[in-house]
Amino acid sequence: MRLGRLDRGRKVPIVGHDATGRASSGASGVTAGRAGPSARSHDHSVRLVLWRHGQTQWNVEGRFQGQSDIPLDLVGEQQAERAARLLAALQPSAIYSSDLARAAMTAAPLARLTGLTVISDKDLRERYGGLWEGLTDTEIRAQYPVEHSQWRPPEGETSAAVADRACAALERIADTLTPGTLAVVVSHGAALRLGAARLLGLPEEFWGVIGPLANCAWSVLGRRRSRWRLIEHNAGTLPEPVLSDDR
Repeated sequence: MRLGRLDRGRKVPIVGHDATGRASSGASGVTAGRAGPSARSHDHSVRLVLWRHGQTQWNVEGRFQGQSDIPLDLVGEQQAERAARLLAALQPSAIYSSDLARAAMTAAPLARLTGLTVISDKDLRERYGGLWEGLTDTEIRAQYPVEHSQWRPPEGETSAAVADRACAALERIADTLTPGTLAVVVSHGAALRLGAARLLGLPEEFWGVIGPLANCAWSVLGRRRSRWRLIEHNAGTLPEPVLSDDR
């Protein structure tokens, strides 16, 4: 018996709920402009490309960065240049970035290639690591064994707080977009992973099913008819160890 050809279909991006976050640090109220090549008159969806910053020296040393303002190293700058050439082909309508140096430096090559202005939003910052910032994982295990086992940095942010903050920022950004367009959001490993998990409606006990992002890798979320879905994850890199504060 001859089988007909399987139509695997094509990925469709997505649109959704109203923003529910607290007041933005200047990111709200901006309307993105031009539509990308995938825009259709009947397509009421938007996409967010969640792009993690490039490598830093603290990444290499295994130090918890949190909101410490560490710049990219030379490798990180090269990663950002390479990834920017790939992401520019998506013809983004807007670029949003954490205000920390490593994210802003990652966004800069894409802004140069697309002619877009980077919109800074402090709600896209990494998880505040409190007393862990600047310490290696070995040092954290030795000095804070209980907190490490629960992944709760003393005087830092909880996972739920980071998820709420980042999710609200992502919703605000999505609400600025014209249907059929996409924005690139440059942020940090834990902030992007937790924000995406909250956006997708995953219960907290399942947040770990979304793995960490490698330096300068990205995920793609789509929103359509008030529903979000994960389209791609950890794209732009070959499998390799992830240098990250995130667990």
